[in-house]
Amino acid sequence: MFKKIFPFSAIVGQDQLKLALILNAINPRIGGVLIRGEKGTAKSTTVRALAALLPKIAVVKGCPYNCDPERPQHLCDRCRDNHIEVMQRSLPVVTLPLNATEDMVAGSIDFSKAVKEGTRVIQPGLLAKANRGILYVDEVNLLDDHIVDIILDAAASGQNVIEREGISLSHASRFVLVGTMNPEEGELRPQLLDRFGLCVEVKAVTDRKDRVLLMERRETYDMSPLDLIRQFEAENAKIAGEIVQAKQMLKMVHMPKHLRSLASELALENNVAGHRADLIIEQAARAMAALRGHPEVATDDVLKIAPLVLSHRRREPAPPPPPPQEDTQDREDHPENNRGETQENHEHQQQGHQDGANPQSGETNPSKGKGDARPDSRERGKSQQRDTMEQVFDIGETFKVRRFTSPKDRLFRRGSGRRSRSRSAQKQGRYVKSTGSRDTGDVALDATLRAAAPYQLRRENRNSLAVVIRPDDVREKIREKRVGNFLLFLVDASGSMGARGRMAASKGAIMSLLLDAYQKRDRIAMVSFRKDKAIVNLPPTSSIDLAARLLREMPVGGKTPLSAGLAKSYEVLRNYLTREPTARPIAIVITDGKANVALGEKRPMEETLDLAERLSAESRIRFIVIDTESQGLVHFGLAQTLAGTMNAQYFRIEDLKADTLLNIAKENIK
Repeated sequence: MFKKIFPFSAIVGQDQLKLALILNAINPRIGGVLIRGEKGTAKSTTVRALAALLPKIAVVKGCPYNCDPERPQHLCDRCRDNHIEVMQRSLPVVTLPLNATEDMVAGSIDFSKAVKEGTRVIQPGLLAKANRGILYVDEVNLLDDHIVDIILDAAASGQNVIEREGISLSHASRFVLVGTMNPEEGELRPQLLDRFGLCVEVKAVTDRKDRVLLMERRETYDMSPLDLIRQFEAENAKIAGEIVQAKQMLKMVHMPKHLRSLASELALENNVAGHRADLIIEQAARAMAALRGHPEVATDDVLKIAPLVLSHRRREPAPPPPPPQEDTQDREDHPENNRGETQENHEHQQQGHQDGANPQSGETNPSKGKGDARPDSRERGKSQQRDTMEQVFDIGETFKVRRFTSPKDRLFRRGSGRRSRSRSAQKQGRYVKSTGSRDTGDVALDATLRAAAPYQLRRENRNSLAVVIRPDDVREKIREKRVGNFLLFLVDASGSMGARGRMAASKGAIMSLLLDAYQKRDRIAMVSFRKDKAIVNLPPTSSIDLAARLLREMPVGGKTPLSAGLAKSYEVLRNYLTREPTARPIAIVITDGKANVALGEKRPMEETLDLAERLSAESRIRFIVIDTESQGLVHFGLAQTLAGTMNAQYFRIEDLKADTLLNIAKENIK
């Protein structure tokens, strides 16, 4: 049957996309193409058009894995053990649906044959159908990370490994991976971006004449597809011939040593991670030289393909290290240098006791109200000066943070990540137990057979089945996997955080937590409070880079409206829980616990603790308080009081460091 596919050569513009696809067709070792762009820019049309003009491939007749009869070393077990018959077929183009499951992609056991014939047979997945063809993944950024990992592992190794119900099988899975995404709908994490060989930014045609030509060709195709196909038949045949010739010539193409140095220099200039960019530049440059009919790679070949290799791998250079700061530790270690400060703190403490203040609880005598401290004139002057000044502090030293998770429950969740264990609502994750509930269609063959086995002698076997199974025997799998969490950072950006470099250390701790959130595939949000209000610096997002940039530029100064920060944080969390009722968000409060601005008529600290007590009633939210108060001679412990009131886990910054603790992993597993 003749397929009516829009001609490749009739597509207007998109020259970079066409080139990237052709280079991958010539040399699949490039590693595929990621197409980034808005909708309606002919992304999928171009992919299918290329596949249509490529020549047919020789396959083993009846093989579900499209085995190549000319490469005996890559034949599957079935083809290797039997006499093979060769046939020609069109290059397969397999489209991965957005709701694809692990079994659908990698393959699974054929349950019907297991019951009818008593044999365990693997049912091939989409990776088998895509072997030696094109695997097209639309909206790859919206796929679960677990599915993307399976696809990219197969693309990198050329093998798909299936392990199901005691069966272990591997088969060849070599394909050109083409992924599309709209950046407005969310980014792909850098590790996955790097696995795509080339990346093309697709934009709508801006030239007026080209847009008119596009409309005319599309109208012709809609009215009479065959007329447009015949019109560009010769040009399509020319492109197909060039690809076939280039594939044959590729083995003879040589890349000079000085151009390998150029490839490495380009990778270093763009601050890429790892060495994959250098290797792909060479593979793509060899394909480019073969397409041009040259036996040796030229400088122009490298320079032409370099932007396609580097655009999605380019990173901003690391900022220069901050200038050395005055070492306050030496000053604290020498009493003669610290006598004035110690005397001032002693006087302040005495004044607090005279007024009936309790530094641990923040309470004062009734005439002064709960939560107020009475600074003397010098402290009041310093506080007013901090309130009027704004500073931007560098990010302090980062470190590996200790592990923290949300406690497990029995709710089923979608999503992916690496932080908390949860029951999976999809056919993904580790099979941990079975259930008689019939909700997911994920049949547990072993448990089903065990349930049916005791009754086989009493059951009538009319169809000569190996095992007679009734509906009440069927068991389904309960799977467990790790998922990411939603982390909300509530950051104290008041003037008191600027003392003794506390904000630099706090930013270092927050950056460490952000890096951990990136590794665990968490979504994040950030709220800060200063002066007389709290603001949402960053709504819920998966962009850790954006959060890091906002953190780096965050100013410090003003009073401490801690209660406003708690109220704003709860507003963000409540909205998130409305959209994701099964979510288990984690709120991380970074503060010294001091409050001197209230939302209402109560004293600031009293209002803060009342609000904290009400927040503790929300069982779906886990709170963590990170105390930034300096551990000097005078220590108020207000952050610890706040943590106790809201049933939060309490840390000091130094407690967050994973390498200072023992049995970290065991502590948080529940």
